[in-house]
Amino acid sequence: MTERLSKAEAFLQEAVYQSRGRQAAEVGLVRGRMEGKPSGPTNCGLGREAAIELALSARAEQLAEELWPDGCDAELQVRIAEVMRTWCARQDQLDRDRNHFLKAFRGAHGFDRTVYTPEQTAEYDAGLERVNEQSNAERREHALRLL
Repeated sequence: MTERLSKAEAFLQEAVYQSRGRQAAEVGLVRGRMEGKPSGPTNCGLGREAAIELALSARAEQLAEELWPDGCDAELQVRIAEVMRTWCARQDQLDRDRNHFLKAFRGAHGFDRTVYTPEQTAEYDAGLERVNEQSNAERREHALRLL
């Protein structure tokens, strides 16, 4: 992987971090108003849907300067914003998929990994690896759209 592609991926992860901060605040506000009520079956601990925050963190600004040292024209700005939006929404879904896998696996086998059989441990590790590989591949695809 090239250094520029690595920076583009890091830029997208910064967008996810910013969006997650916003999402956490929104979920916290909702939970504060609904004290004592369960989050519901669609929540997954992440809120009902992805929050998208396009404001750049200091690190993202630094990466943007390195990725586009000559600045960004209007067309590039639109493309960057669209890639950020689609990536943050997709990453949110991938995180939900991971959470659903973990919930189902732990529901079937318990939370204590120390009592898993070697087969269960292999199934657990393989399931997480599948989600992580998919996330990495899709982040790379989105990063390529930035370049």
